[in-house]
Amino acid sequence: MRIGLGAPVSGAWATPENLARVAEEAERHGYASLWTLQRLLVGADQDLPPVYHSVLDPITALAFAAARTSRIRLGVGVINMPFVPPAYLAKQAATLDVLSHGRLDLGLGVGWSPPEFTATGASTARRGPRAVEYVQVLRTLWADEVSRFDGGCYVIPPSRALPKPVQRPGPPVLLGGGVPAALRRAGRIADGWISSSGADLTRIADDIALVRRGAEQAGKDPAAVRVVVRGVVRVDGRTDRLLSGPYDKIREDAAWLAERGVTELFYDLNFDRAVGNPAADPDAAVERAMTIIHALRPGTA
Repeated sequence: MRIGLGAPVSGAWATPENLARVAEEAERHGYASLWTLQRLLVGADQDLPPVYHSVLDPITALAFAAARTSRIRLGVGVINMPFVPPAYLAKQAATLDVLSHGRLDLGLGVGWSPPEFTATGASTARRGPRAVEYVQVLRTLWADEVSRFDGGCYVIPPSRALPKPVQRPGPPVLLGGGVPAALRRAGRIADGWISSSGADLTRIADDIALVRRGAEQAGKDPAAVRVVVRGVVRVDGRTDRLLSGPYDKIREDAAWLAERGVTELFYDLNFDRAVGNPAADPDAAVERAMTIIHALRPGTA
């Protein structure tokens, strides 16, 4: 199992200096990947966790990190498809893949926040079928000399889209979602599945089984489908939650997830209220984050 890291994109530690520092140190210390998340806005009456109150744009943040690194993978977990036209995201993703020399992993979701649907003029109808067409549009724009698509939700007239991504036929696509239909869809049409911050990791084996079943039904090799888990790490005194407690307990939990079929786990400190909260002390936030990053770096015991 590969170990990645959530980039500083939320709250007090999300500064240019910290993003550059964490990207460089993550690569130097052997982390396999660096991940961002998307939150467009928070409704004035929404009661959401602090991590969502101040968030950098995920693609822009990864482009910044790409300029400071050369090897580490760059992942988005996730961009919500209803909020961005697929042709526009295809161009953004291809550009980032070119500028990073082929290091992008693109996670996609269907969205859940009503104010964001309203603000972007997006619809909540037929999100499953739309997701299928969305991925098909991305792939024709990335792979085909002349791209075309005529679906029920999206239409691409015969077009040439250049430059193509470095990764062929395009960046790996990971789908989010937690209901059975979404899990099977990830296995069926994507390169893998990415869990949400709120996923119940104690039942991860059941979720993975559904993802792999979807792959098998589509005639794909189930073992080749990636399973990426966002690890909400809490270094504290609690031991009743996965990835919480002292460092040794967190490492044991990571090993337990690997045994159940997780192919990549990234520790996301944005969800630590002393780090990813806009009201946190910035100096204390980055000091705490860097201590955890160094302690949990791959290969430590």
